[in-house]
Amino acid sequence: MNVFLTGATGYIGGAVADALQHAGHSVLGLAHSEKAARVLQERGISPLPGDLRDPASITQGAQQVSAVIHAAAMNSSDMAEVDIAVVNSILTALEGTNRSFIYTSGCWVLGSTGDTIADEESPTDAPGLVAWRPALEQRILAAAERGVRSVVIRPAVVYGRSGGIPAMLITLARREGVARYIGTGENHCPMVHVDDLADAYVRALTKAPAGTLFNVPGGPALRSKEIAQAISQAAGLGGRTESWSLDAARQVLGPLADALALDLQFSGARAQRLLGWAPHAPSVLDDLLHGSYYTEIPSSL
Repeated sequence: MNVFLTGATGYIGGAVADALQHAGHSVLGLAHSEKAARVLQERGISPLPGDLRDPASITQGAQQVSAVIHAAAMNSSDMAEVDIAVVNSILTALEGTNRSFIYTSGCWVLGSTGDTIADEESPTDAPGLVAWRPALEQRILAAAERGVRSVVIRPAVVYGRSGGIPAMLITLARREGVARYIGTGENHCPMVHVDDLADAYVRALTKAPAGTLFNVPGGPALRSKEIAQAISQAAGLGGRTESWSLDAARQVLGPLADALALDLQFSGARAQRLLGWAPHAPSVLDDLLHGSYYTEIPSSL
């Protein structure tokens, strides 16, 4: 299968590209610069010159492949209009073709679930950072009625390959001399390894029923305080942590602080049942304490 992939040079998209190629698919990656095009070519990915803000290039990519995966990072409210425009271009290009479109949403659309373990039928309560996503999810899923094999994937907070939010928090901890958690740190944070997540995309490409939403956590959610302690160890700070008020966290992290303060748990049972997906990568604690973060992030950061 030939797949048009946005975000192919990014964190999630890069892992998805690797998994697609390993499964025998060819990848057409959106390249916003000559440098990005060279990077893609070196990885055996065909580059398509264009930009997320250029609807014509998105349409062009979608029209010349058998499936589209939108994996470009959009965790910012100022990217809402861009994200919506990208989806509009893709849905218009694919309407009536019965070709596949996988959209990347995220667990934060659920808001705080407390002690409830949410599933795909649970109500959403998205913070401002991703406030536009629940409505967009529904539009994408409804496109199945117009001849688009549409799928929405909601990853948990992504870790692995020494990247993602954990890498940012390690850098911040090294700068400040302490790893921080928001409030009491008793809130739950679901996590998924980027390689396990990429496997879910590949499986969804061929196995997911049209109009299906999938939650993709890598296992039971951990307490934020526990994650902060592992962040501190990975940063070389000996496990030193301290509490952060939400207001103080907002001063540094902006709207991301409200997302990280959510008390969120959700189930991946549907992905396991319909896709045969199961996480196999080391846990986030193992990766922080003994894996990619501990060994690959320079202590000079």
